[in-house]
Amino acid sequence: MLTHALLLLPDFLLIVVGFLVCRHTALDREVWSAAERLVYWLLFPVLLFGSIVRTPLAPAATISLATGGVAVVAIGIGLTVLMRRWPGIDALRLASGAQVAFRFNSYVALALAERLGGAPGVAWIALLIALCVPLCNLGAVWSLARHGGHDTRRELLRNPLIIATVTGLIANQAGLVLPDPVQTTLSRIGSAALPLGLMAVGAGLQFGGLQQAPKLAASLLAIRHLVLPAVALGLGLLLGLPTGQAQILLAFSALPTASSCYVLAARMGGDGPYVAGLVTASTLLGMFSVPLAMIAFAALHGH
Repeated sequence: MLTHALLLLPDFLLIVVGFLVCRHTALDREVWSAAERLVYWLLFPVLLFGSIVRTPLAPAATISLATGGVAVVAIGIGLTVLMRRWPGIDALRLASGAQVAFRFNSYVALALAERLGGAPGVAWIALLIALCVPLCNLGAVWSLARHGGHDTRRELLRNPLIIATVTGLIANQAGLVLPDPVQTTLSRIGSAALPLGLMAVGAGLQFGGLQQAPKLAASLLAIRHLVLPAVALGLGLLLGLPTGQAQILLAFSALPTASSCYVLAARMGGDGPYVAGLVTASTLLGMFSVPLAMIAFAALHGH
């Protein structure tokens, strides 16, 4: 349990670093606002495109696992849609934070999959990432565009995360092989996305942000760290997944939310500080939800 929990500690510490640097050095909010734009328009898209292009995908061989992953994300999106009917709900705050309930941290996912399942585990989680990132981004952008006064279709078509994911999938299925210098360049650009993105989360953090709507925050985090793992545990049994795939699906469902949630909310006119608080809380909760999910899995499968 300690090993899985410590896997998330560097992400949380990067958020703390961003918070301290923004508030106690000359690198203030103006600097980090520019950093957010860099992450959103260049670093994250390059990371997504490069990762998908170089990942071997075999969806036909893992159709049940793919079905389970898409179902987990779809249920998360559906639950946030139902929350709009709550009396007195702040529509823009819900639109900003809804993505936290169904998006996931891809970097932690890949590292965790390697620990749990070795090379096959990495291949399985890569498939889930490739299938679910477009769905997650569509859900997040649609929600924010709808409530932020944007043209939803236009925002979806021009969103850099969606463009990068779709073009990456097309290039992957077309068998595109990038020359080594190009791959190296993309890899180096993409490798800057995680630390800068997480520090941008910390720079935008306001600890009082979640106090504005604590019940909404608790509900969104409960979906991410309690409801979806329970759903994944049931789907593993219902779909008859092999033990290794069922474990990967459960780990996938218990992950902390994506660090880019804050960047997306901030760049699309959402409640950035509130989402920053949710991302930080989710990263901290993930240090417990992932190990606890693995303990539940071991108990259910008798090992």
